[in-house]
Amino acid sequence: MHVLNYIIWNGSPEVVTIGPLTLRWYGMLFALGFLISQQILYYMFKQEGKPTRDVDTLTIYMVVATIVGARLGHIFFYQPEILWTDPLGVFPPFEFSPEFRFTGLQGLASHGAAIGILIGLWLYSRKNKPGQNYLQTLDRIVILVALTGALIRFGNFFNSEILGTPTTSPTGIVFINRVTQALSGDSVDPNNIVEKITVQPNPNGEQFEDGRVPIKIMILFKPGISEQRAQIYMRSNVKNTLYYLSEFVSEPMDGALNYNTIKDEATNQVYGHALTQGIARHPAQLYEAITCVLLAIFLFSIWVRYKANLPEGRIFGYFMVILWSLRFAYEFLKINQVSFEDSLPINMGQILSIPLILVGVVVLIRSYRTKPTVNA
Repeated sequence: MHVLNYIIWNGSPEVVTIGPLTLRWYGMLFALGFLISQQILYYMFKQEGKPTRDVDTLTIYMVVATIVGARLGHIFFYQPEILWTDPLGVFPPFEFSPEFRFTGLQGLASHGAAIGILIGLWLYSRKNKPGQNYLQTLDRIVILVALTGALIRFGNFFNSEILGTPTTSPTGIVFINRVTQALSGDSVDPNNIVEKITVQPNPNGEQFEDGRVPIKIMILFKPGISEQRAQIYMRSNVKNTLYYLSEFVSEPMDGALNYNTIKDEATNQVYGHALTQGIARHPAQLYEAITCVLLAIFLFSIWVRYKANLPEGRIFGYFMVILWSLRFAYEFLKINQVSFEDSLPINMGQILSIPLILVGVVVLIRSYRTKPTVNA
């Protein structure tokens, strides 16, 4: 028996479904980030003697700036063709083609969110509130941006998106929930003959240096489904689905699927077992989420030390340099989002991170050269 060094992730991206509406982990964590941030802002404003009524206004600026900036950033940086192919789909969380349906928040870019936040807080700071000029506001907000960013990355993990590159590391994760969802979905299983699908490591298979690992997909068919019908589903529907979901599994189109079926006469149910290869990948979403939490703690500790006497730009400068340097490094562990990035020396995420790092360096140098103003 082999020692298998990988983890299978088959968690659902959905929290609960009520009628036509579905609450997804991504959307819930996204909203939770703003709710937690608002409460922390109340605390910070109270500690610094600032009017807490401004927190509600600042929260609105943040929510709008983040969503609009993130969505437009994704459109401009990765999918500009949407502007002329599906202009109605730029902002609403709905899909109008081929049919109307609620999709939730999709296609958001963190670099676009950063630009949106910078613009939104500049508009907020124009009100000239005491102790809330542009840099002072940024210093406080980026602590919360780091925390919210961590929650959003956890949401990406539940969605099995922003995939990492293949790895043989023990931290490698086989994202398989897209596969199990597809196999039990209406397009693959229109007659609704599948009752349950589970996936587990195959201890008798071979693990390869390119990240391919042995897995066993177990399908329980509903009572009364014949073994012949189950076999047709296995060798046709399952085989085709595994081939087309090549981001998550490595199942070649040529050759027959390695499967077997067993009928339990007592329950009149057929069990199907398919042996294939998953692709263990770096959990890049978790890497970013964990480091964002640590970054938020580090930045908050700086605020605790100075509070109202914080040198302008100190926290913002650290945030920009650390966050976007980490983002630049993590991009080496991710697959490219769109095909045009394959022809670039570095991908779009890294290209967009460089100017943001430089902004942080300039602001950080300025904060150390400027003598802090001590507030009584």
